[in-house]
Amino acid sequence: QIPQISYASTAPDLSDNSRYDFFSRVVPSDTYQAQAMVDIVKALKWNYVSTLASEGSYGESGVEAFIQKSREDEQEMQTALSPAPCQHPRFHGVGHEAGALALRCWQAPAPVASLRRRVLEAAKRANQTGHFIWMGSDSWGSKISPVLHLEEVAEGSVTILPKRVSVKGFDRYFSSRTLDNNRRNIWFAEFWEENFHCKLSRHALKKGSSIKKCTNRERIGQDSSYEQEGKVQFVIDAVYAMGHALHDMHKNLCPGKVGLCPRMDPVDGVELLKYIRNVNFSGIAGTPVTFNENGDAPGRYDIYQYQIRNSTPEYKVIGQWTDHLHLKVESMLWPGGGSQLPSSICSLPCKPGERKKLVKGIPCCWHCERCDGYQYQLDEFHCKRCHFNERPNENHTSCTPIPIIKLEWSSPWAVVPVFIAIMGIIATLFVVVTFVRYNDTPIVKASGRELSYVLLTGIFLCYATTFLMIAEPDLSTCSLRRIFLGLGMSISYAALLTKTNRIYRIFEQGKKSVSAPRFISPASQLVITFSLISLQLVGVCIWFIVDPSHSVIDYEDQRTTNPHFARGILKCDISDLSLICLLGYSMLLMVTCTVYAIKTRGVPETFNEAKPIGFTMYTTCIVWLAFIPIFFGTSQSAEKVREEGRVSLGMLYMPKVYIILFHPEQNVPKRKRSLKAVVTAATMSNKFSQKGGFRPNGEAKSELCENLETQALATKQTYVSYSNHA
Repeated sequence: QIPQISYASTAPDLSDNSRYDFFSRVVPSDTYQAQAMVDIVKALKWNYVSTLASEGSYGESGVEAFIQKSREDEQEMQTALSPAPCQHPRFHGVGHEAGALALRCWQAPAPVASLRRRVLEAAKRANQTGHFIWMGSDSWGSKISPVLHLEEVAEGSVTILPKRVSVKGFDRYFSSRTLDNNRRNIWFAEFWEENFHCKLSRHALKKGSSIKKCTNRERIGQDSSYEQEGKVQFVIDAVYAMGHALHDMHKNLCPGKVGLCPRMDPVDGVELLKYIRNVNFSGIAGTPVTFNENGDAPGRYDIYQYQIRNSTPEYKVIGQWTDHLHLKVESMLWPGGGSQLPSSICSLPCKPGERKKLVKGIPCCWHCERCDGYQYQLDEFHCKRCHFNERPNENHTSCTPIPIIKLEWSSPWAVVPVFIAIMGIIATLFVVVTFVRYNDTPIVKASGRELSYVLLTGIFLCYATTFLMIAEPDLSTCSLRRIFLGLGMSISYAALLTKTNRIYRIFEQGKKSVSAPRFISPASQLVITFSLISLQLVGVCIWFIVDPSHSVIDYEDQRTTNPHFARGILKCDISDLSLICLLGYSMLLMVTCTVYAIKTRGVPETFNEAKPIGFTMYTTCIVWLAFIPIFFGTSQSAEKVREEGRVSLGMLYMPKVYIILFHPEQNVPKRKRSLKAVVTAATMSNKFSQKGGFRPNGEAKSELCENLETQALATKQTYVSYSNHA
């Protein structure tokens, strides 16, 4: 007795063929099938798959499940959904570099095989044979009809099919069905016309058409090809599932009664669904039939690949899926008979040091952009600039410290200055030794011994500063640099300024009176010189208090465009402004000394050292003007210091040493005259502009201080050396 089933408004509609029919529930659900297909895609290392589905619940729900499972697995595989139905497949540059296309096509009433054929035919027309690797759902399975005469296009296709067995007896039963004994199936007549390519009605025949009229003598399997539908066992299991559910429900609600009892008349659909989900029996294939909490049967799939071996196409089982994938990749063959696993990607993986710039709307397609300059690859999608003291490594995947450099003693930039400094120090010491040995000779006395030794000390410090400039910068080195960088020049210029000022004051005073000016004794000259030098030291001390010295690493000076050549320079923290202040005082002394040298340019060369000092200062000014731009461009300060030392040493002392050593006959004392007479003679000499080339060098180097060192300046007559100006 067939029960009547009632449907409550809150109960699932068991009559909905698309969702709750028992057949679709006995067949493994979309979730299991989608998971199996996703696992296959992962196993084949494909990360870009285009999906082509039929419109309707079967195709669209299957694609949705496929995409959802791919996202749940958190893999880099993405899918591109093509909304075009399988009845109208189009190929216009599908998938970029994609080689995998997942198909899930089914749409009643058109035969399933014809839909597959339309897709494959479209690929063939687009000359895409061998480009796409097809992956078919269970509606393709292992059927021959979809790939007939399209074997080359379908070669390598991977399909899945629920595990099934051929039901014995069904072939005999189905092949015996005719239009006479199967009238209860309302679709059987349509199947008959499609299967035998005939028409049941004469009125449906068209003139000139090759389609004949059906005779009802056609037989399935004899007059047409036949193969058992793969889902027959699931239809049988679905019927048994309904029978077992009704049986269990009847046993509980109508115990001991035959037929329907009032509690099952009509049957409550919600109650029946509970019994259906609780059934557990052995199906027609010997496998257990059960349902999970969602009402789905367990997924068991065979995985096939359509292969062509020795020109013979066949479906070959290459694996199984039962909760987990078991795939024999080594047994797979791809278009052209190769075993090399094909790739299916939209974009190639970016190289190390490149970031992905995603294509809008396609999350698995990107352009690779190099992290250039001082940037490194922070993550898959971003580049970041390295810290100021770092540079990217060779492949721009991380940052490494920028190498620190300093001036090495073995560098040519150090060897040459050190050699010059050593030679300068030797020359300076040679002059000092010569002056000490001939300390009481007229030329040494005439040059002003005390200030000469002070000046030579300054020249020595100028050369010695070279070693401080090359030494590795640290606290002590930087402190000594601050002290001695300007001290040597201050000592030299202070001594020269005192000399020129003394000459100027003597001759200016001599024009007015016979008395000597004040503060021209050697002791006074030393006091004046050291007073000028002390101002430099006071400035340095203030600098130490305001800004203590320390070493720094300059990463900007050699920050090249190519990070590979970037270097950090270890140097002392002396800014350009601080350096200007440090050397500014020395420049002030130099300019003042030059002014006095210009004022005393009229003094005859037989008196004092006015003209040699003038030449020295003129040359020094030219050197400074030439080197100031270079100085602030290259920070080679030691070079200017050495230059000042060379000029002073060469112009002031080399001629004296030459006379002392090679012409001692000129190094003799001369007779003395009064200061007034000397000044008068000097004045007259300038007026008549008499030439002095015939005068002996010894006379040209005599000066006022020879007699002033031994005589008082108060009321006594002052006598000085002089040359005969008559």
